[in-house]
Amino acid sequence: MAVRTLDGVEVGGKRVLLRADLNVPVKDGKISDLTRIERLSPTIRELSGKGAKVIVCSHFGRPKGKRDPEMSLGPVARALGEVLGKRVRFAEDCVGLPAQQAVERMADGDVLVLENTRFHAGEETNDPGFAAKLAKLADLYVDDAFSVAHRAHASTEGVAHQLPAYAGRLMQAELAALDAALGNPVHPVMAIVGGAKVSTKLELLGNLVGKVDVLVIGGAMANTFLAAQGIGVGSSLQEAEMGATARDILARARQAGCAVVLPLDAVVAATLSVGVASRTVAIDAVPPDMLILDIGEASVADLIARLAGVKTLVWNGPLGAFETPPFDKATTTFARAVAEATKRGLTSVAGGGDTVAALDHAGVLDQLTYVSTAGGAFLEWLEGKKLPGVAALT
Repeated sequence: MAVRTLDGVEVGGKRVLLRADLNVPVKDGKISDLTRIERLSPTIRELSGKGAKVIVCSHFGRPKGKRDPEMSLGPVARALGEVLGKRVRFAEDCVGLPAQQAVERMADGDVLVLENTRFHAGEETNDPGFAAKLAKLADLYVDDAFSVAHRAHASTEGVAHQLPAYAGRLMQAELAALDAALGNPVHPVMAIVGGAKVSTKLELLGNLVGKVDVLVIGGAMANTFLAAQGIGVGSSLQEAEMGATARDILARARQAGCAVVLPLDAVVAATLSVGVASRTVAIDAVPPDMLILDIGEASVADLIARLAGVKTLVWNGPLGAFETPPFDKATTTFARAVAEATKRGLTSVAGGGDTVAALDHAGVLDQLTYVSTAGGAFLEWLEGKKLPGVAALT
C-alpha cells in the first residue's frame, strides 16, 4: 500500500501535528521501557531540525473519555525531552484554549506534547468535531503510530482527512518491513504462529495458508491441532471445540501447497512452575496427566533445518511457555538461530507483545530485520485487514 511520506515535504515554519504512540509501560510511577519513545525520536528530530513546530499527540491508557491525572502524558513528555536531549513543552489539554495558546507560543523547531487525547470521548468515537479541533492546531498531519493504525479514532484517522497527511519515518519503516514480510516477500516464506488459542488467530491462520510456503504452529495452539488429529495431549491447554476448524485449516493449507509444521516432541511437566521436574517425550507419547509446556529438541532442530531453506520469516507468538524456565529453551534457541540466519541474509520480521518479550529474553531483539512493537495492528495486518490509519495516508 503506497502511502504519502515526508520525502520532499516542506515543513519549515509549519505546525505539524504528529500522532505518536506514547502509551508506554509505567511501573511505580516510572516508565519501564523507552522503546516506543526512542523509535519515535528520528521523526521528531527530522521535523524539528527542518524548523517545524512539532505538536505531538497520543493516547495513554483507557480513561474512557474522562480526565484522569493517573493517565496524564506530562511525565511522558519529560521522558521524551530526555531522549531528545532538548526541552519539550507540555499542554494541559489536547484541544481548546490551553492547546491553542501552547501552540501559539512555539518557535520553529520546538516540540510540544499535548495532553492525552482519550480524555475526550470524541477521540475513540472518531467524532468529526473533535478531529476538527485537533486539525485547527496544525498545518499538516504526520502519523507515526502504526501500533494504533487499526483503530479509526479521531487522532489516527479522522484528522488525516482534514489536513495534508503523511506517514512518519517509523510508520514508513514499519510498512516497508511488513511489505517485505508478506506484501511482496521473497519466497520461500515461513510463518510461525504461537499463542494459546486458535480462536483468537483464526483469521491470521486463514490468511497465512494462502501466502506462505511453511506455516509453523507453536505454543498451546499446537495442542488443538494435534488433538484434532487424534493425538493425545494429556492435560494440556487446548480448545476441543475448535477441532473441526483446525482440520479445515489443515485441509486449506494442503490445497494451497502450504506445509504445516507441528511439534515432533514435547517437554512435559505436571505443573507450570519455575524449576519443576520435566522431561521430553515423543509427541504421540504424552502421559495423560502431564502438560505440554514447550517443544523438544527434535522439534527445534527440525525448525532450524527448515529455516535454512527459506528467504523470509514472519513470527508472531512464542513456541512454548517461555516466561517460565525451563520452558523458555526452545523459543530462545530458535530465536538465536533466527538472528544468525538474519546475518546470512534472511529477512526476519517479528511482532506482538509476547514475541517481543521472548526475543528480548533471548538477547536478540535488535538482531532481526525488523521487530514490530505494535500488537493489535501487527496482528490485523497479518490477517489481511485494511487498517484505517494507514488507508488514510494513501
